[in-house]
Amino acid sequence: MTGPGRRNGNELPIGRRVAQLRARRGMSQQVFADRIRKSKSWVDKVERGVRTLDRLSVIETVAGALGVAPGVLLAGKVQRARAADSGGAVEGVRAALARYDMPGSGNDRQSPPPSVRQLDDQAGYAWTAYRNGHHPQVLRMLPDLLGDSRHTCHPQPGDASTAEVLVRVYRLAAQVLVKLGEADLAWLAADRAMTAAAGDPRRAGLAAVSLAQALRALRRGRLAMTAALTAVHQLDLARPPDCPAGGPALTGTLLIEAALAAAVSGDAAATADLIERAARLAATHDERHHRDHDGVGFGPTTVELARALTAMHLGDHHRAVTTHRRATGDDAWHLLPAEHRAAHLIDITRTHLDLGDPHAAGRALVTADAIAPAEIRLRPAAHTALTAVLRAGSPTADVTRLAATLGLTWLP
Repeated sequence: MTGPGRRNGNELPIGRRVAQLRARRGMSQQVFADRIRKSKSWVDKVERGVRTLDRLSVIETVAGALGVAPGVLLAGKVQRARAADSGGAVEGVRAALARYDMPGSGNDRQSPPPSVRQLDDQAGYAWTAYRNGHHPQVLRMLPDLLGDSRHTCHPQPGDASTAEVLVRVYRLAAQVLVKLGEADLAWLAADRAMTAAAGDPRRAGLAAVSLAQALRALRRGRLAMTAALTAVHQLDLARPPDCPAGGPALTGTLLIEAALAAAVSGDAAATADLIERAARLAATHDERHHRDHDGVGFGPTTVELARALTAMHLGDHHRAVTTHRRATGDDAWHLLPAEHRAAHLIDITRTHLDLGDPHAAGRALVTADAIAPAEIRLRPAAHTALTAVLRAGSPTADVTRLAATLGLTWLP
């Protein structure tokens, strides 16, 4: 391994890469500086290599303004094997979402579609796999689930069972696609879940969870917050006979999504208000007495994890780390689904890196890999975070082994 300050002769410095991408998009340094809320002098120093671009949050902001993934800016430091990519599986999901053929339309189906009951059982099994972090298995199931849903489920007025299955399947597709960095495709799936909800407050609330996540991934924080809060309002308006068991969990999850969206938008006041509303609701809703259903788990620990992430997005990294350590040290942390725990550890690496603690970031990634390997192996966000840890230099043996497993190797 070379030290972080040395470069291969063929490696393009990150500042030069920023300059090239900016120029290709026809942006002046001033226009680009305005978009990322920095000064023109700051941009000039970065592009000339006078100023180091090493904070992951800043790299993410710069990459977003340039319309590329953060890994593109970091690509000069590492090379990644394609074996772990999930591109083929995503294309299968994309193809399934792109088809609109209906029964009797001359499609090439060789066997009759499953019944609504069978499809609901399959969707439930896929959600269980998702919560356990078995994402490759979910990806293999999704094309058939989407296709079978299209052929089997045709909601009629008053027909709740088919609408329920459609919402479950489209939500699952949306949440997996968000993880894989396919935000546009996730938004399409979440939008279909909203349509399938057919105005039912509970189904619309479930769909809105996935919609808010997709909109946040698209950097549309305000829209994400509106979607989540609109769903909360509809649940509040529902008459008691229409309020299902588990309603507080769904409302609380939507409040958390709204808080995360507000934080991404930089609205500290709204974030604080929404987190406190969720905390008050969670005070009477213990995770240990709530069965997670279709990705909706809620309680005091989930609120504290969200509090850590909102602090991170708002730039209060010391508070984020303190809250994160307190929440993950609680017994209830271990009761959360593997997917949730691993995803949180990947997300919190940004705070460790921005505090200049790559070793803590590396430990979080290694722990996430032990909990749910697919979260690390398939998510671009995990690869980007691990790349940043490698760039910081002197990675631990565990981090080096994880990088080798993912096909991330330091260029000589």
